[in-house]
Amino acid sequence: MPFFAYKARNARGELVEGVVEAADSGGVASQLFNTGITPLQIKLTSKPVSGDEMPWWQRLTAEKVLPIDVQLFSRQLYTLLKAGVPIMRGLAGLQESAVSQAFARLIQDLRETLESGRELSAAMRRHPSAFTAFYVSMVRVGEMTGQLDEIFLRLYTHLEFERDMRERVKTALRYPMFVVIAMVVAMAIINIFVIPAFAKVFAGFNAELPLMTRILIAVSNFAVEYWPALLLLLLLAVAAFRVFISTKNGKYAWDKAKLGIPIVGRIILKGTLARFSRSFALSSKSGVPVVQALNVVAQTVDNAYISSRIEQMRDGVERGESILRTAAVAGVFTPVVLQMIAIGEETGALDDLMDEIAAMYEHEVEYELKTLSSNIEPILIVGLGILVLVLALGIFLPIWDLGKVALRK
Repeated sequence: MPFFAYKARNARGELVEGVVEAADSGGVASQLFNTGITPLQIKLTSKPVSGDEMPWWQRLTAEKVLPIDVQLFSRQLYTLLKAGVPIMRGLAGLQESAVSQAFARLIQDLRETLESGRELSAAMRRHPSAFTAFYVSMVRVGEMTGQLDEIFLRLYTHLEFERDMRERVKTALRYPMFVVIAMVVAMAIINIFVIPAFAKVFAGFNAELPLMTRILIAVSNFAVEYWPALLLLLLLAVAAFRVFISTKNGKYAWDKAKLGIPIVGRIILKGTLARFSRSFALSSKSGVPVVQALNVVAQTVDNAYISSRIEQMRDGVERGESILRTAAVAGVFTPVVLQMIAIGEETGALDDLMDEIAAMYEHEVEYELKTLSSNIEPILIVGLGILVLVLALGIFLPIWDLGKVALRK
C-alpha cells in the first residue's frame, strides 16, 4: 500500500505531522478521524519518513535515541501490557511522559504505523538505529505467540546485561587509557620543547654526540619540521581504517584480529559468547526454532567472525547435524561449554543450560575485567621504563660525558 504524508490538528488544536500507510487518501482521513485528529492536508509520498532517514546534516545535530531509552521503554511496555492496558493507549502515555524528544518522536511514529494496520515489529523495523534486528525479531515472536509482555521483560533483562557489560569495560579501561594518553602527551612535549633545547646546548660544545642522542635529535627535528604532514597522515590512516572496517571483508578481518590481541582478546571473545548464549537462551525460551534462533542471534553478537561461526552452526543444524557437532566445528567454545551443550541436547533443557553457559562466561568476563588493570600495569611500567632509559641514554649521557671533559680541562 502507498504512504501518505499528512498535516492535521489534534484535540488540543496543535499541529501534528506524520506518514501513514493506507489504500487511498480517504483511508488516511478515516484513520485520523478515528484517533481524534482532524486532517488539514494529505499528500502521497514515495516512502515513509522516520528519524533514521533525515538528511545527514540534520542527523549530526539531532538528538539521538540512547540504549537506556530503549531499555526503559521495554520495562514500561511490559508493565503496561501485564496490567492489561491496550498497546495504543500505552504508547500514547509513554510518548507524553518521554523525557527525550527524539524518543517521543520515535514512539509517535510507532503509533502512526500501528494505526495504519501494521504490526509493532514492522513499526520498530523502521528504526534500526534504536531497535536491533534481534530486538525486532523477539517482538515478532511475542506477537505470534501472544506473549508480548513476557518478551519485553526478557528484552529488558537482556539490555540490562549488555549495558552492565559496557560500563564494566569502560571502567576497566579508564586507568590504562589515561596512562597511555599521558605517555603520548609527554613524548610530544619532549620532542617539541625539551630535545630541541638540549640540542642547542650540545651544538655549542662542537663535540661528537652518542648515537642515541643523534637519533633523538633527528626524530625531534623531523617531528617539529613535518608535524602538519604527520598529523595529516595520521588522519588519513584513521579514515582509511574506518573505511576498511566498514566493508564486509574488512570488518571480518578486524573482528578476527581483535580476538588475538593479548589480554583484551580473550575478554572480547568471552563477552561475545556470553551475549550469544544469553540471546540463544532467550530465543529458545520464547519458542523460536533452533535454526531461526541461530539466524537471529548471529546478527546480535556484534562480531563478524563469531557471527560467521554461528551461521556455520545454523547451516549444520539445517543439514540435520546436532548442535554439539556444529559447536565443536565452530572452534570458539571451550570443552566445558561443549559438554554442557551435549547434556542440554540429551535432556532437552538446552535453553536452561545456555543460560548457565552465559552466566559462566559473564563471571569469567567480570573476573577478567577486575584483573585487567593489574595485567596491563606491567606492560605500562615496561613502556615507561624504556622511555626513561632512552631519554637517559640520549640526553643525560652526553651531559655526563661533557661534564667529565670539562673537569679534565
